[in-house]
Amino acid sequence: MNLFELNDNYRKVEALFDDGADVSEQVLKDTLESIGEARDTTLDHIAFLIERNTAKSDFYAKKIKELQLAKKSAENTVNRLNAYMTSAMDDAGLKELQTENHVLKPRNYKASVVIDNANAIPGQYMVTKITSAPNKSVLYKDLKTGEEIPGVHLKPNRKTVIK
Repeated sequence: MNLFELNDNYRKVEALFDDGADVSEQVLKDTLESIGEARDTTLDHIAFLIERNTAKSDFYAKKIKELQLAKKSAENTVNRLNAYMTSAMDDAGLKELQTENHVLKPRNYKASVVIDNANAIPGQYMVTKITSAPNKSVLYKDLKTGEEIPGVHLKPNRKTVIK
């Protein structure tokens, strides 16, 4: 197999991930084994794919945070502009205003409850929530000592470090 064919085969492996599909382990394994290249070369290309996808994941996480901040900013702007518009119409005593592009009608909606000091609220208005969740650190310690616990098992967690 010449270098061009080899590069083309690894581009096909990369393309499996580029369309956003979740590729099964078996499909990935079969695809990589079909290339028929030496283990070192194949593992080196896999390391490249891992680095590339880690970078993409980091980029997407950063982009999501940026977009969430932009969304929150837009929502806050909408709320401030709406409050100003409603206040301006209330101050003018207008129940409806028809402009060239819009019909504006201030409306009353259900009032919002604002908690100024939760400690000052009488007990009859308080709700106590009790939640339970497995204590993973205690479960881990007991499972590690060999104890068998129904509904729980240890799953090996091995990964290869890329440097």
